[in-house]
Amino acid sequence: MPPIPTGVLLLNLGGPDSLDAVEPFLVNLFSDREIIQLPFGRLVQPLFARALSKARGPSVRRNYERIGGGSPQLPLTLAQADALESRLNRDGGAFRVRVGMRYWQPTIASALDDLAAEGVSRIVALPLYPQYSLATTGSSFNALAQALDASATPPRPEVTSIEAY
Repeated sequence: MPPIPTGVLLLNLGGPDSLDAVEPFLVNLFSDREIIQLPFGRLVQPLFARALSKARGPSVRRNYERIGGGSPQLPLTLAQADALESRLNRDGGAFRVRVGMRYWQPTIASALDDLAAEGVSRIVALPLYPQYSLATTGSSFNALAQALDASATPPRPEVTSIEAY
């Protein structure tokens, strides 16, 4: 019987993968109360996020247009995931490495679903941010906890989170 694989979940910010994705990405980003805390935030944050995304969207879209029409973050992070999985499994390991983006695709929830479908019962959550910050690592860990709580795929995996390295 093959060993039960351990999952490694690479957490990153994410970025729009196309020019059409810029405003929805910004809405996700500005909706996060870990980044912007408004008085009565739960009530006004969605409206604020949409208005700010609408205002900032054109200039941000122009910036992404200058670098090819989308963020390079996902292809680079997927390449890191592939390299890490290859290295971890080189000497007979049983690891599955997946990417979960905080504000875009693939989401943390979809990465958890993928790991569950592969039979993973233990996950190491590894943020790719250069330092701990509530607005980056903290927000991603909160999103991970919410995705685990909302998951319809039992049993809940054991999660080890690496906060800093």
